[in-house]
Amino acid sequence: MSTNTSTHHTSTIGAIGAPSRRNTELALLVFAVAIPVFAYANVGLAINGEVPTGLMGYGIGLGLLAGVGHLVVRKLAPYADPLLLPLATLLNGLGLVFIWRLDQSERLQQVATFSPSAPNQLMYSAAGIALFVVVLFALKDHRILQRYTYISMVAALVLLLLPVVPGLGADVFGAKIWISVGGFSIQPGEFAKIIIAVFFSGYLMVKRDALALASRRFMGLYLPRGRDLGPIITIWAVSLLILIFENDLGTSLLFFGMFVIMLYVATERTSWIVIGLLMSAAGAVGVASFASHVQARVDAWLDPFACYETSNACQQIGQSIMSFGSGGVLGTGLGQGNSDLIGFAANSDFIFATVGEELGLAGVMAFLLLYALIIERGVRTALAARDPFGKLFAVGLSGAFALQIFVVAGGVMGLIPLTGMTMPFLAAGGSSVIANWALIGILIRISDTARRPAPSPASNPDAEMTQVVRP
Repeated sequence: MSTNTSTHHTSTIGAIGAPSRRNTELALLVFAVAIPVFAYANVGLAINGEVPTGLMGYGIGLGLLAGVGHLVVRKLAPYADPLLLPLATLLNGLGLVFIWRLDQSERLQQVATFSPSAPNQLMYSAAGIALFVVVLFALKDHRILQRYTYISMVAALVLLLLPVVPGLGADVFGAKIWISVGGFSIQPGEFAKIIIAVFFSGYLMVKRDALALASRRFMGLYLPRGRDLGPIITIWAVSLLILIFENDLGTSLLFFGMFVIMLYVATERTSWIVIGLLMSAAGAVGVASFASHVQARVDAWLDPFACYETSNACQQIGQSIMSFGSGGVLGTGLGQGNSDLIGFAANSDFIFATVGEELGLAGVMAFLLLYALIIERGVRTALAARDPFGKLFAVGLSGAFALQIFVVAGGVMGLIPLTGMTMPFLAAGGSSVIANWALIGILIRISDTARRPAPSPASNPDAEMTQVVRP
């Protein structure tokens, strides 16, 4: 008993004295702003031989956005993870630099529909920070979201189905993933991935014991009971419907993959992973056999140079692969590549090819490491969370983020078929950057709750006595 008492006393004291790490976050934010500003100057010198005239404004703007985010976190989430905000700021800032670099391309400027994307992206980044602030203000405790488990399911399905509504949805290059509202194009699937994670977390927290039961063993795997396969079959069917009606391979993969990841974490059954992989493979093969849009991307993936002269998808993939190849180990240098040959999607779906060409393999690995750090901090937040809903929610958001990185990077490198998704924080697109700032805000809220010190035992002696006498 004395050992338990001592252990509890030590852990409590350690929790009470836990540092907030906000000064560490501030120091990291200085570097997260300085690095993109330096890169911006480097691009201007490479392209025009002079420092860009907007350098000061860009530095001040990015610094103000980062400063607002830091002050809000310091006030509303003082014990949150100190790495999440600087990492997101750095990626967002570098994304603005690469988008501006492609705006300077003479090839792209000759396209009739060309318009600079960097100013809009800066505006979207500001909107993302604003939503980040709203999340921290409105969401005082992430566990409140558990009350809206089934409402979130309905909301997510409505968002996913909006692009197929006549007069509202827009068909962009074969995929119906956009809606047009008031002159703005919105990709509702980016927001649906966050909302559906609320439903998955609440549902699996209640049903995880039933889903963990195994009725038989087959080839070394514990298979779940037949009636417990219902949820995964339903999610599989919904993801297939999204793919069929919207030709959206990326969202379908993200939607289904996130559920399988959370299902595995909740039940600790490897059989769910195997079943999920088999079902996703079967669904992809089935849809690719009759969906021309998906089939074209598969053909471009198998041999982009066989259909290079006849298919736009093959031309894009071929140019992307050549961009990575010409970058080598250290790259051609910022502003000195030719990734604009990819065309209109160079600053959105294929912006990672610009990173590969101008920063080389070293730059690609650096960016993947930054993304991996966000994912690692999200998983660490899940491990530290004190409630099962928070654990599953953090894992779901981190898993969705990781899946998006994989399918985008794998697509532009030719590892897997292109999905049409965008690189978080890096690519041009308002929906993506705004939704991912909301995702970071939720992870910061969960991490603040998880890392917040326990109350002093002096303020609640009864609780301390309860801990001491517990056998």
